[in-house]
Amino acid sequence: MQVLYTAEVTASGDGRNGHVASSDGILDFDVRTPKEMGGGGGATNPEQLFAAGFAACFHSALRVVARRAGASVEGSEVHARVGIGPNGSGGYGLEVWLAVTLPELDPDTAQRLADAAHQVCPYSNATRGNIDVHIEVGK
Repeated sequence: MQVLYTAEVTASGDGRNGHVASSDGILDFDVRTPKEMGGGGGATNPEQLFAAGFAACFHSALRVVARRAGASVEGSEVHARVGIGPNGSGGYGLEVWLAVTLPELDPDTAQRLADAAHQVCPYSNATRGNIDVHIEVGK
């Protein structure tokens, strides 16, 4: 693989209760354990960051495959939910739900494009076979 871009982020402090900052200074904020996991909340967390990255990346892939197919993606959105929980082996695992909205397309075309995006998206390729990713297509 020819690397086109490398993101650099440093986490400091106490892991989920610490700070993250990118080498270019654009990303620079505290992270906190969510209240639902016994933390204080009040700041973003790794699951939100993962959801943001997956949603943006998948939406970009969706736009690429739609453009190639000559399909309209006007008004499209990708909503990501990332769940975390015990994996049964003493650690934790993730599960992802992607809700794809393509209001100008019929359901079959929308599903076909979402399936194609799932083959193109780097996040999809990185997680395939590692975590469950559910893709729902609607208007």
